[in-house]
Amino acid sequence: MTDVLRRGRASLAFSFFAQGATFALLVTRIPAIQDRYGISDALLPVFLAAVPILAGVGSVTTEQLVKRVRPSRLLRWSQPVVLLALLGAGAGAQMMGLAVALAAFGLTVGALDASMNMLGVSLQRTYGRSIMLGFHAAYSLGGIVGASLAWVGAHWHLALWVSYLPVVAVLLPATLIGSRWYVDGSAAVPGAEEAQGAEAGPVIFRLLLPLCLVMTFAYIGDSTVSNWSAKYLQDTLGSSEQLATVPYNVYMVTTLLGRSLGDFGVRRFGAAAVVRLGALLAALGFAVVAGAPEPWVGMLGFTLLGLGLCVLVPQTFAAAGRLFPGSSDTAIARLNIFNYVGFLIGSPLVGALGDAWSYRGAMLVPMVLVLVTLVYARSFAAGADRYGDGHERPRTVDVGRGSNGL
Repeated sequence: MTDVLRRGRASLAFSFFAQGATFALLVTRIPAIQDRYGISDALLPVFLAAVPILAGVGSVTTEQLVKRVRPSRLLRWSQPVVLLALLGAGAGAQMMGLAVALAAFGLTVGALDASMNMLGVSLQRTYGRSIMLGFHAAYSLGGIVGASLAWVGAHWHLALWVSYLPVVAVLLPATLIGSRWYVDGSAAVPGAEEAQGAEAGPVIFRLLLPLCLVMTFAYIGDSTVSNWSAKYLQDTLGSSEQLATVPYNVYMVTTLLGRSLGDFGVRRFGAAAVVRLGALLAALGFAVVAGAPEPWVGMLGFTLLGLGLCVLVPQTFAAAGRLFPGSSDTAIARLNIFNYVGFLIGSPLVGALGDAWSYRGAMLVPMVLVLVTLVYARSFAAGADRYGDGHERPRTVDVGRGSNGL
């Protein structure tokens, strides 16, 4: 059964990697998509906002679907749709075709994100130790690969479908093959069935609310970096156009580094301590960016941001799984919605504040929001990395009671 777990962990990590690459290929080529379809600057925000809104709908729908269908099946069939939707966005000729492709992308990416994290939390519970950050590290690696492939496509002036087709042709069959080894179950949790009834309705929302806020704040910070780092470095700090492209890459690399090492920190010091450190590093990063006298100091700030923000989202999903052992799928589906809430709020908030006040001042707002995470850090410590029995379970566990290989 240990081999079943290892295969399940590897296949799920690859799914995270594939989604990171897919998402990066979409968002980094938005200017090219706008040019291809002749989308005006006024209409572009409508298209961009529609994707996370529909993803939220997909996440809500997933909460209901997992009552009848295993998360592994949802992930198995939603990931190919996301990949085909990416190809459709690059291969279409009419704006209506783009709208259909982005709608399909948004709805299924919500189901994909929710089901991936459901499986990740389930596997972490079965392992009895922190492994969730490793899955998100795979996502970050995929994002770096996807952004690099997008740069190649832009550099060589390749048509969008030419850039997307080889990626889809490789990832689609690979994810389908890998989906054979997804693992749904986890080791039995005492009292889970009773807890499932008790955690319904207002109770689950009240207990989940702090984690929802942390998720929102983390994605406000993340979207600030992804949408405004280049403009900030060039327009506010006076960097060259070439140097302005570097901060996001630095941010992604440090995110990968932090997530690759983060599980060891959780096992050694506990989830709450890692979240507190991450929040402090992220706040320090925003402070350095806001006060930077020149571009290279700003680059240091974005480096700290990557190291700090990277731990918050994976640990928030993991905390939801620990708080609701009998209904973790429901909790994760609801929590996943606030991923998109933060994404929707972050970019417009910083842009509006930057135009009305200053972009230096605007960087202080996500800094304050990330610091609020410290207030809720205790929500990560309820059985934190102890899984309810006062100590971490052994690295090799008997999973015969609850794991199902597919």
